[in-house]
Amino acid sequence: MRSVVIAEESGARSERTSDGWPDIPGDTALTIRIPEADPLVRAGFPAHVTVLYPFVHESRLDDPAHRDLSGILAGHPPFTLTFAGFGRYPGVLYLDPHPHAPVKALTTDLTRRWPELVPYRGIFGPGLDPHLTIANHESPATQDAAYDTLQSDLAPLLPLRCEVDTVQLITWDGKGWRERDEYRLGPEGPRSDEGNNSLA
Repeated sequence: MRSVVIAEESGARSERTSDGWPDIPGDTALTIRIPEADPLVRAGFPAHVTVLYPFVHESRLDDPAHRDLSGILAGHPPFTLTFAGFGRYPGVLYLDPHPHAPVKALTTDLTRRWPELVPYRGIFGPGLDPHLTIANHESPATQDAAYDTLQSDLAPLLPLRCEVDTVQLITWDGKGWRERDEYRLGPEGPRSDEGNNSLA
């Protein structure tokens, strides 16, 4: 059994209910792990591209929900993401995955099934384009100098070409994000296990 703790993408925060990221134990998200990019990440968590955050609370993950999730993801073929360039949000340096379309298609189908889910809780309007966070430790006022240097250091390691055939379901346990389940893309796409693979 794997036990992978994924620190929150927004950085370490002690006042979770006051900064727009009010995660509570049992909150979940769907992500694509990109282990090829782990050596580039300086943000304190494994490299990933978010498909849908937040997903449904863990208490709602009954067998029908898992079947629907498996079916939706199995309806999408595996795809390849290429990371060749950088982008920035305020305080964040990220890798820009191309193409965006396969990741956005996953998000669209999931929110069609669960229309009450709003990507990033609506904090960023309709959401954010697919991205892989490299660093998030600088403020918008100081990011240019720091991220210019980091970007120059990492640029020779690009491009990265990554095959995507699974999506991970992760859950917030109050201290970190942990992998709970894995779903395959493509027509032979049942869950990786038939039981609860929640990690302590």
